Amino acid sequence: MSLNSPIFLKRSEENNSKFVETKQSQTTSIASEDPLQNLCLASQEVLQKAQQSGRSKCLKCGGSRMFYCYTCYVPVENVPIEQIPLVKLPLKIDIIKHPNETDGKSTAIHAKLLAPEFVNIYTYPCIPEYEEKDHEVALVFPGPQSISIKDISFHLQKRIQNNVRGKNDDPDKPSFKRKRTEEQQFCDLNDGKCKGTPLKKIIFIDSTWNQTNKIFTDERLQGLLQVELKTRKTCFWRHQKGKPDTFLSTIEAIYYFLVDYHTDILKEKYRGQYDNLLFFYSFMYQLIKNAKCSGDKETAKLTH
Repeated sequence: MSLNSPIFLKRSEENNSKFVETKQSQTTSIASEDPLQNLCLASQEVLQKAQQSGRSKCLKCGGSRMFYCYTCYVPVENVPIEQIPLVKLPLKIDIIKHPNETDGKSTAIHAKLLAPEFVNIYTYPCIPEYEEKDHEVALVFPGPQSISIKDISFHLQKRIQNNVRGKNDDPDKPSFKRKRTEEQQFCDLNDGKCKGTPLKKIIFIDSTWNQTNKIFTDERLQGLLQVELKTRKTCFWRHQKGKPDTFLSTIEAIYYFLVDYHTDILKEKYRGQYDNLLFFYSFMYQLIKNAKCSGDKETAKLTH
C-alpha cells in the first residue's frame, strides 16, 4: 500500500477533526509534569485493537510488525490507514538518520507516517545539498552558534540581504536594480520588525547523541542556521544512559519545535494543531508505562 494512494491522501483535516477532543486547557499541557496527558489526539482505538491482536503483516514488504512498518513507512494490515490521522504542517521537514540508528527504535518514522506530504527521511551519508537554500533552511541542533526559534526570521532575512549584496557586488555580472522579492519583504532589518519568515524547511538529526557529531560536522550542513529548542523534559522510555532528561527523542523535538514556531513565528494561539504527531508516541508511552507498573514484561517487549 503506497503512502501516496488515494485512500491515504483522502485523510484530510476534516478526518482529523472527527476524532479530535477539544480541551480548553490545551496550553497547560506543555507545562504540566506529564506533557502527554492533555493532548488533542485522534481516537487511539485502532491502536488498542492492534495491540490486543498482536503483530501484523506489512502489505508492502510482508514483514511482521507492530502498528506500522518502520521500513516502508506504512501502517500494517490490522491498522487501517484511513483511521490514522493526517497532520498538516507549516513547513517541510527533513530528517537525517544515522545509519547505525535502529529503524524499529526510531521515533522519526512517526512523523513520516502522520505527515507524509511534509516529511522526508534520509539515511546518512545520502542527504540533500542545502548550500543554495541556506537562506530558507535551518538545522535544529544545540551549540554556541544556535539561536532561539523567535529569532529565525531575523537571521534568515539577514542572509537574504547578504546574498543580494554579494550578487550585486560581483564585477563579472552587470549591475541592475534588483526588484524586491516576496522573500525580501518579510523583515525590515532597520527596525527589526518581521512580518513572517522565509523559513521553508527545518532539518532534524535522528541518532543517539553520541553519534550526532558525524552528521553535524558534514560539510553539507555547515553554514546552515542552527536553532536550539527551549528546555523540555523527555518522556522517552529509551532514555540514553548518562544523558540529561532534557535530551528529546526525534518526534518530541519535531513536535515542540512546531508548537514554538506556531506561537513565536506565526504569532497564533496554539490549539493542538500538531498534537497528532504524538499519536503513536503517546500510545506507546502509556502502554509501556502501564506495563512497567503491572510488571507485564511481554507487553513492554512487544512495543520494542
